Amino acid sequence: MTYYLIAGEASGDLHGANLMKALKKTDEKAEFRFLGGDLMMAEGGHLVKHYSDMAFMGFVEVVLNLRTILKNMKMVKQDLLQNRPDALVLIDFPGFNLKIAAFAKKNNIKVFYYISPKVWAWNQKRVLNIKKVVDHLYCILPFEVEFYRSWGMEVNYVGNPLLDEKEASVPDPEFINKHHLQGKKLIALLPGSRRQEVSAILTDMLGVVDEFPDYQFVIAGAPTFNEAYYTALMPNQKLPVLFGKTYDLLRHAEAAIVTSGTATLETALFHVPQIVVYKGNKISIAIARMVVKIRFISLVNLIMDKLVVKELIQEDCTPAIISRELNSLLNDSEYRNTMLDNYQALSEKMGTPGASQRTAELIVKALQ
Repeated sequence: MTYYLIAGEASGDLHGANLMKALKKTDEKAEFRFLGGDLMMAEGGHLVKHYSDMAFMGFVEVVLNLRTILKNMKMVKQDLLQNRPDALVLIDFPGFNLKIAAFAKKNNIKVFYYISPKVWAWNQKRVLNIKKVVDHLYCILPFEVEFYRSWGMEVNYVGNPLLDEKEASVPDPEFINKHHLQGKKLIALLPGSRRQEVSAILTDMLGVVDEFPDYQFVIAGAPTFNEAYYTALMPNQKLPVLFGKTYDLLRHAEAAIVTSGTATLETALFHVPQIVVYKGNKISIAIARMVVKIRFISLVNLIMDKLVVKELIQEDCTPAIISRELNSLLNDSEYRNTMLDNYQALSEKMGTPGASQRTAELIVKALQ
């Protein structure tokens, strides 16, 4: 069967690649067209567009790039009609994907949504639209199941694909020596994967470095950028930037400073004490604060439904405040151990690996 997948950012590329692997195991004749990234490209099939040309986050950023977004949407609609896949598999990225879902539904293309839209955060009535345009919905966060059912929608909880990725990753025993990181304990900096995120947050992260001379700070580079991009953002410093080594970095890190997103959950699953940071366009943040109806922004706190990791957003995201929190993580044993105990409870709540395979089997079964 033919599968048309749409992933609009780095985390979606990761989950899409794992789902493609699982679909190939479940359906030996699986063929793919997709919007995604390098990881999905490695699984084969035809790349329609790379996510680096699609990822716009924030109300203002979307408006400023509306022409590009609409052009991408028109292109995808035409491509769907020309190729008519057996299944359209949408991965997160709801602003774009829900509009594509409505189009596909009108044109009798089966719509499967993997990593359900986070409509629980704001404008919850959007669930009513999802019920109309999505045939099958697969959730990866435990609390989402009850939320969707409260709106009369049956969904499948498949577990979280990050557990699959973590289990499949193989530690590099030479990581420290290979990257010349001997002598000091490591602090991981995970500034995000979108250009607007990295440019907004990395300067504040770098402002912390000189306060902790006994530690080595290491940046986890996003695959969408090269080393020159990061070098240009730190003209007065020279920190190591490692690409494709985030899990090895987390295995060795004493603590981490992480931009809000999937990486906060990854960091917690590796039991690394962390500070969650976020800074964006002032107008976008102001609008978000008016419409978003959740207590927390990090997945760790959302899943646990309490404050497990400190969130420093916008005006609270300064080098001085980040330094203070990092000092607590490193030197306040009670604070640190409480976070680690909560991480253990989080791991138990998340369940077992196998999300990608379970989802693939459900999709193929539905098509048959």
